[in-house]
Amino acid sequence: MKDEQSIKVGLISKSYKFKKQNYLIHEAKAFEWYMKSAENGNAEAQNNFGDCYSNGIGTEKDEVKAFEWYMKSAIAECAEGQSNLGYCYENGIGTEKDEVKAFEWYMKSATAGCAAGQCNLGDCYENGVGIEKDEANAFEWYMKSAIAGCAEGQCNLGYCYENGIGTEKDEVKAFEWYTKSAVGGHAEGQFYLGDCYCYGIGTDKNFTIALEWYKKASCNGFDEAKDKLHKLGIFY
Repeated sequence: MKDEQSIKVGLISKSYKFKKQNYLIHEAKAFEWYMKSAENGNAEAQNNFGDCYSNGIGTEKDEVKAFEWYMKSAIAECAEGQSNLGYCYENGIGTEKDEVKAFEWYMKSATAGCAAGQCNLGDCYENGVGIEKDEANAFEWYMKSAIAGCAEGQCNLGYCYENGIGTEKDEVKAFEWYTKSAVGGHAEGQFYLGDCYCYGIGTDKNFTIALEWYKKASCNGFDEAKDKLHKLGIFY
């Protein structure tokens, strides 16, 4: 007769397999419904269908098909689809790299109010992607994105305040925006918030809290946080 621990392990294993199988079934159904709606011309569904191909949700990954559906969505004026299409052009996903086209689609997305598009447009202005560098414009678009609740935009806005990019340096505001980004689950924001507590940027030094945020950033896949912990002698 199996001991109690073995029975528990067996039940957990079966439960995991069931949940995983159930999850895959839901993904497959989501793919089918997005396909039907996308083929009927729904712009938002076309964007979501592109996401399925981009991330392998309910189907095999296919960057070319992802690009094609993002294009359909973007032309149909879905702001999220426009942002995703811009990202494809910027990074050569499913198409040839074209930073000018990336900028153009980010601009359409941003002016339509998409927070991710606003963040990506800010990045174009900050780093000269498809347009001349313009730190003031970068700051303005990061601000719009951050206010709209984009965690990446909040992190980038915090970085602008910390380093005086497109605005006057303000470490307190940097800390505040890093906090919003970190709480929103953004790994880079969590890392920079850890730095704030570690070095007293816009707040009092608190090494214990700094470690907590470095660990969260590391768990979310931010390699710089993992390197920081290793340098501090902490292997997490």
